[in-house]
Amino acid sequence: MSPSDGDAPERALPPWWAVLLVAVAVIALAFAIGRFSTFGASGAAALPGTDSPEAGFARDMQVHHGQAVEMAMDIYRTTESEDVRVLAYDIATTQSAQKGEFYDWLVKWNLPQSGGPLMAWMAAAPSGHEHVTTLNATEAELRAQMGMATDGELAAMRAATGTDADCRFLTLMIRHHEGAIPMAQALVSLGSEPRALQVAQSVIATQSAEIDLMTSLQKSLACTP
Repeated sequence: MSPSDGDAPERALPPWWAVLLVAVAVIALAFAIGRFSTFGASGAAALPGTDSPEAGFARDMQVHHGQAVEMAMDIYRTTESEDVRVLAYDIATTQSAQKGEFYDWLVKWNLPQSGGPLMAWMAAAPSGHEHVTTLNATEAELRAQMGMATDGELAAMRAATGTDADCRFLTLMIRHHEGAIPMAQALVSLGSEPRALQVAQSVIATQSAEIDLMTSLQKSLACTP
């Protein structure tokens, strides 16, 4: 039966996808408005220094977002699940845009794009944040604290197919998001630059919602722990 016959009902979006689409639209609008207005308004204020929480957040989140975009694009190209594909696209586009802005902050502040151990800027954050760096932690240990996937985990996801690949992606991305949220919370506690605080709050809101959505997807795909 052709679509013109009018007998085939349109496929309704699942409720949680409706929530995601609204959230992404709101965050995208706030992101665009803030990017073009906040820096101009705060031009007279002192710029963040190289040891500031804003600079540390911008550097670390470029690393963190870079892996998220990589994972999202990998599964986007191979998944057979439309729901997983839409989610991967949203993560890749949102975090690519944010990663570019973090780079731009450091350029505007005349600061280097790298410097210091991962998460060292979080040391002064109030207690309760789960991610606390130590002077003796290795790079691999710090990346694990940030929720990032190992090379072996990425290779296993890429080698998997079908639902197995989707489930591996969801597990890794949930953990990845769980690593980003405490970093954003630390910036909210320690930072003062208005646009940086706005973006950190959007990271908390968006990634918390996406964790809930990915958990629902895991259930619908019958992913095993």
